[in-house]
Amino acid sequence: MRPLYFIIISLVCALAAFTGPASAGPADITVTSSSIDPPILMKGDTGTLTIAIQNNGAEPVAIRSARLFGSGVVPLSDSYPAVGELGAKNTKTFTFTVRADGGEGTFYPVFVLDFVNAGSLRYPIPVQVENTPLSISVIKKPDAFSEGRTADVTIRVGNPRPNAASGVQVIPQGTGLKAIPSSAFIGALAPDASGTAVFNLTPAAETTAAFQVVWRNGINTHTADLILPITFDEDKRQADPVITNVEVRQDAKGYRIVGDVMNAGLESARSVIISPGEPATPTDPYRIYIVGTLDPDDASPFEVTLQADAGTTEIPIIIEYRDADGNRYTATTMVGVGGTATALSGGEDGELPLAGIVVVVLLALGIVGAIYYSWRRK
Repeated sequence: MRPLYFIIISLVCALAAFTGPASAGPADITVTSSSIDPPILMKGDTGTLTIAIQNNGAEPVAIRSARLFGSGVVPLSDSYPAVGELGAKNTKTFTFTVRADGGEGTFYPVFVLDFVNAGSLRYPIPVQVENTPLSISVIKKPDAFSEGRTADVTIRVGNPRPNAASGVQVIPQGTGLKAIPSSAFIGALAPDASGTAVFNLTPAAETTAAFQVVWRNGINTHTADLILPITFDEDKRQADPVITNVEVRQDAKGYRIVGDVMNAGLESARSVIISPGEPATPTDPYRIYIVGTLDPDDASPFEVTLQADAGTTEIPIIIEYRDADGNRYTATTMVGVGGTATALSGGEDGELPLAGIVVVVLLALGIVGAIYYSWRRK
């Protein structure tokens, strides 16, 4: 009886083994998706690689570990040493920190799942590395810079990369240079998009302006620089006061110079003042002549009075003016006073000129002589 008993027990166990439910195997596990942030790395960048798997079978699958290895793009984080069971139709994600150590191109770090019962799943994950930086260009600047004169400079930042750049800002730098604002924030730039930043630059001396663009690719910070030489030259648009229609008159007290001043430039001349320079000595009533503001193509009369030595042949007429930023400028026109002077019909305060006095004296002497001669004849 005992052998028969063992035979029956063995047959029941075998039947249970054949009729029991079929367990899912490694073939039922598939990688459903993978993504990396940022989507495109640059050399040296750190990114986060996320991989999703799914159990397509009807039974749980026991997974021993998950790991990532490769070259060019290498893992920085540890593997998953104990994963456990993945239920039927369930999904699970794995996250690895990776770094781009190679050059440009597409790299394939390998994702590996090791199963408890035996076997493994190996799946290559494509990761793209491209080192193209943001582009920087100057789209507007003055024809020439001047000492102490404020000028607008417009910087354009473009994104030629296949993925977005975030936190884009422009920072002007340079010695002997005042920049307003001290930095400009552009923000996120989508692929093939661009943004602009405007700066007011006031150079105290010839220098070099550097515009640094700071931006992020994911969590990675990058910079790009643009160099702009600041050299001084004549501004083609600045105010240009010119003296015309000059007339020089001489009187008992000196010279009176009258004429017109015109702004031949493309910007306004402000606080215009006209005065004679050395060797002349300004005299009342017009030691200086205040014109005020001269807009482009505007003209205004002026008049100055002065004294000069007998041997003086030219007098400098000085024009002082300011620009919109308050910078002071001067322009000088030489006016001849030699053989061009003409006598006035009267002097200041009702006085006769010297020539008139001489004529009056001679006429008086003639009249007196005529009276005396007539008296003698009688």
